Amino acid sequence: MNTLTVTPRTRLVRRAERGSFDRATIHAILDEALICHVGFVLDGQPYVLPTLHARIDERLYVHGSVGSRMLRTAGTGIPVCVTVTLIDALVLARSAFHHSMNYRSVVVLGAAEEVTDPQHKRRALDAFIEHVAPGRSGEVRAANEQEFQATRVLCLPIEEASAKIRTGPPVDDAPDYALPVWAGTVPMELTAGAPISDPALAPGIAVPHGLQHSRRVR
Repeated sequence: MNTLTVTPRTRLVRRAERGSFDRATIHAILDEALICHVGFVLDGQPYVLPTLHARIDERLYVHGSVGSRMLRTAGTGIPVCVTVTLIDALVLARSAFHHSMNYRSVVVLGAAEEVTDPQHKRRALDAFIEHVAPGRSGEVRAANEQEFQATRVLCLPIEEASAKIRTGPPVDDAPDYALPVWAGTVPMELTAGAPISDPALAPGIAVPHGLQHSRRVR
């Protein structure tokens, strides 16, 4: 199916017209975002922590140290919430109340499980590198056995999820359109600057072609 099933937890109540359950839309937002936030509850205390993520088909992955409290807790099968947000523009209205942002966001709900199959785990680890810099996993040394064992990878099926998107100009109250106040949008963009070589880099090693011509890392 090209559209995710709407559940009571993902049904949008406020501004439902901005919602989308289209798989391609959800995938595109997850793939463009460089950081996600993982929410979970431990001993009655909610936590929301930022981390790197990657997507392979219909699965979302997060990873970190085996000592990570977040990964240790989330990997036990408890409910988790993973969110990403992309800011596309500031929306400046004629009134303070109607200021907003143009954005694209995704919420994924479910229970994560630890990836223990070595081949599956290594594929996921490569996906994290590719998510940050496409082509990079084939250029660098792969994790050795010690590093591999020191890393925990969790997998969350993208089965219960929704996207929410705002686009366009400000929407003011009808009387406010006559106010002598500038209104409009200020585009926002995450761009990649020129690569800066490590001072310890051996002579003769050039910046990879993919990084030389990338305005945006992802």
